[in-house]
Amino acid sequence: MNTPLSTLATAIVAALLASPALAQNAPAATANTLDTVIVTGTRVSDRTVAESQSPIDIISAESLQATGTSELATALARALPSLNFPRPALSDGTSAIRPAQLRGLSPDQVLVLVNGKRRHTSSLLNLNGTIGRGAAAVDLNTIPVAAIARVEVLRDGASAQYGSDAIAGVVNIVLKGAEKGGSLQAGFGQYSAGDGSNYELSGDTGVAYGGDRGWLHVAAQLNQQDPTDRARAYAGAPSASQPAVGQKAFKIGDPDVNAQAVSANTEFNFSDSITGYAFATASNRDITAFAFYRAPGSTTQNILSIYPQGFLPEIQTYAKDRSLVAGVRGSTASGWDWDASYNYGYNKIDFHTRNTLNVSLGPTSPTSFYDGALETTQNIVNLDVKRGFDWGLAYPVTVAFGAEYRNEKWNQSPGEVGSYFQSGTLAGGAQGFGGFAPSVSGQYSRDSYALYADIEADFTDKFSAGLAGRYEDYSDFGSQASGKLSARYAFTDKVALRGTVSSGFRAPSLAQQYFQSTSTTFLAGNPNPFEIRTFPADSTVARALGAEPLDAETSLSYSLGLVLQPTDALYVTVDAYQIDVDDRIVLSSNLTGTGVRSLLESQGIFGINGGRYFTNAVDTRTRGVDVVGSYRWQLAASSIDLTAGYNYSETEVRSVAANPAALSANGLSLERIDRTERGRIEEGFPRDKFLINGSWNLEHWTLALGATRYGEYTTRPAAAINDQTFGAKWVVDASASYKIDRWTLTLGADNLLDEYPDENNFANSTSGQFPYSNLSPFGFNGAYVYGRINYRW
Repeated sequence: MNTPLSTLATAIVAALLASPALAQNAPAATANTLDTVIVTGTRVSDRTVAESQSPIDIISAESLQATGTSELATALARALPSLNFPRPALSDGTSAIRPAQLRGLSPDQVLVLVNGKRRHTSSLLNLNGTIGRGAAAVDLNTIPVAAIARVEVLRDGASAQYGSDAIAGVVNIVLKGAEKGGSLQAGFGQYSAGDGSNYELSGDTGVAYGGDRGWLHVAAQLNQQDPTDRARAYAGAPSASQPAVGQKAFKIGDPDVNAQAVSANTEFNFSDSITGYAFATASNRDITAFAFYRAPGSTTQNILSIYPQGFLPEIQTYAKDRSLVAGVRGSTASGWDWDASYNYGYNKIDFHTRNTLNVSLGPTSPTSFYDGALETTQNIVNLDVKRGFDWGLAYPVTVAFGAEYRNEKWNQSPGEVGSYFQSGTLAGGAQGFGGFAPSVSGQYSRDSYALYADIEADFTDKFSAGLAGRYEDYSDFGSQASGKLSARYAFTDKVALRGTVSSGFRAPSLAQQYFQSTSTTFLAGNPNPFEIRTFPADSTVARALGAEPLDAETSLSYSLGLVLQPTDALYVTVDAYQIDVDDRIVLSSNLTGTGVRSLLESQGIFGINGGRYFTNAVDTRTRGVDVVGSYRWQLAASSIDLTAGYNYSETEVRSVAANPAALSANGLSLERIDRTERGRIEEGFPRDKFLINGSWNLEHWTLALGATRYGEYTTRPAAAINDQTFGAKWVVDASASYKIDRWTLTLGADNLLDEYPDENNFANSTSGQFPYSNLSPFGFNGAYVYGRINYRW
């Protein structure tokens, strides 16, 4: 029987693969990442991975390329045991812009940096029954993988150092810089089922300019991904609101994606003490996903004269993403280092619905609509200052402080009239994705100001510690203060203990405060679609349903870790953690029933089955352990690199706030956080994940083999009798590369053994049509075979 304890033991054994006898047979070699000077989680200029007081992972460019995917988030999920990146389908925009989660927490509780500067979030809110429901997270896949030198992942709370959102940790994407030369790569892949073809072209190059006083590195990536489909035929009872028995009406899988992304990174030395820098990214994606099928006999969703056989709406999403950071850094004669920068980020998503109609427009309804747009804009100005002081300790004490101003804007723009028009008691809006009406549209903004201070010292050769504090004031909800204490003690050169205590916070995003829309969803255990509207928490309807003004969520985190380096070639870390989040911001359950419908109709809202809103109603506790190990075995004519990792993470809902008096006053007895939503928070992701990756480098050949075990996860529908736990699965990846001169040819397979998750039981499969759960951590597409050719200069 596989238990978390037995899997943890396996992980530690795998991380300690190098026995003393093995080490004696090979020259010692330090794993590449151990001596990497980190820039995340510390202000000290020469702190390495091995010396860090907080757990940190380094994912190299080579490791990202070896994963066989051109998606950054997918590559990170294959390299990091603590990161989860599902592939949901039939979830509106989330099918196209998927969020990642760290340590089982919400995707918006992870701060993303690029070259140490805050990355803007997506304008999209994830609303349907997926991991990250309610979150507006950073879209990691807007950055070309070819542009990345490495990714630093800080697995620790860091709000005291970086501000809002850094509760679960920090992902810092470091772009390629002064490296000269470049590469060009072309690739093609396809799933064993014969669909999902993916065409890829990418490249990067670096040049010097200004008499070697400056450098420029640019990268680009083009992708065309065809859709996949794993839907099955309807196997329920005959019904006018359902497909015909035996009819395959849905398309469930990855969307059709046409994507382009570019980046540029540059520096120029104006003098020996002043350097200017700038970096920018831009991406466009055209994404087509499918909505829920509308049966011909469903009079609230179809007009027979337009679609006598029913119809399957298509949701077309145009995603535009831009960022620019420009700054100047330098040093003074007295030893102060300073960095002043401006940071701009922009994300816009335009929505279109094709192959659809609006019932309220009758038989003359158009069959395609522009539904409106979501936009987010970020402007940041900051100043960072630091200096090392010789106070008679083993090394200089680093003192840092800084200030930051941030302006955020979020805009919901209306679609064309037909996309949202509603008449009388008829259902209104485009079927599949109703457009945004002017009444729910608007532009919102806020300002925040922050001050921080940070001190870090090596008191002796063995003991180092750091203390950080940050104060932020937001124009819309007030101020927050956070702090962090970290320390590391080396008993010997081979054994060290490290730990941190930190408080943190996350401000409610503007999208969470103001977004309004209607979407179609299926509730687990019910074969019929529901039209659910999301209301702002301060709206009249939301208050009647029990909403209260949103506030920031706060956190208190603890971590304790052991660092082992028995030989120069072997490195193992074990870190335990606890993260308490109070007033956690979540999207309420879908509140339905005759009482809710009557309330909505009393407000002039017809054709809607229920409502939901954001709330601070939940307190959670997450506990877990991370084990990471790496080993390099240097042979006479080849080398073997092994990495292993394990994460166990368990989240518990400690309390749910009692329903406010407004619900009782309206005669409603509702669960704002029902068993389905609670189950998604506690059990909707694998509690444990184990991975082991190895590569053998022999002259012209590189052979890579990796295996990941995804642990159990559970879905909880409305009726407990339909609860389902999905079993653990092993996914194996393999590739072989041959290098000759400047050329490298790679053939590989992801999910080599064609593993699929357990199938939904019939009650959770929408009468057999949805065979797999959206919670699957590795999707449900099967084996993927690919080939690549790469040229370097």
